[in-house]
Amino acid sequence: MRRHTGFGWLELGSGVLLILLGILVFVRPDLALNTLVFAYGLAAIVTGVAELILYIQLERYTGFGPVLALIFGILSVMAGIMLLVCPATGALILTVLFPLWFIARCISRLAHLRDLRFVAGDGIFYLTLAINIIGLVLGFLMLLNPLLTLTTVRYIATIYLILLGIDSLVMALSQIGRR
Repeated sequence: MRRHTGFGWLELGSGVLLILLGILVFVRPDLALNTLVFAYGLAAIVTGVAELILYIQLERYTGFGPVLALIFGILSVMAGIMLLVCPATGALILTVLFPLWFIARCISRLAHLRDLRFVAGDGIFYLTLAINIIGLVLGFLMLLNPLLTLTTVRYIATIYLILLGIDSLVMALSQIGRR
């Protein structure tokens, strides 16, 4: 029987949190904006910590991917703390922060796809590739048109948060989450 590493459990928790957050955004759109900002702040901290752990595990490799995981992890934790400490400010910049978070997470995941393919196989490689390309397109669309972010954030957030959660669950249950 194989044992899971801390990374696998953290990715599993991150995936479940992202899926639940995506469902919550869809089911309860009447939630106050501050509640959504708080939930996004919590999700950003959890995914940032997961990226920092990924960086620690991949630091033996040289290249661009692990450094991006480190940068994304730090920025994600900082953004999450900012959203938790100043929810009113977070609500004002959510239309910019949300697309930037999409883009940064997707670039971070795409940067270490080569290592993921080697460790986890082709199926997870193609799933992660597709999800993150979709995320990049959505992120740039929302960044270029903030009105799109305001009017469709419920649907875009629901779909993409659930896809991110599925990606995290698959990563947690794959070979990368095992020792």
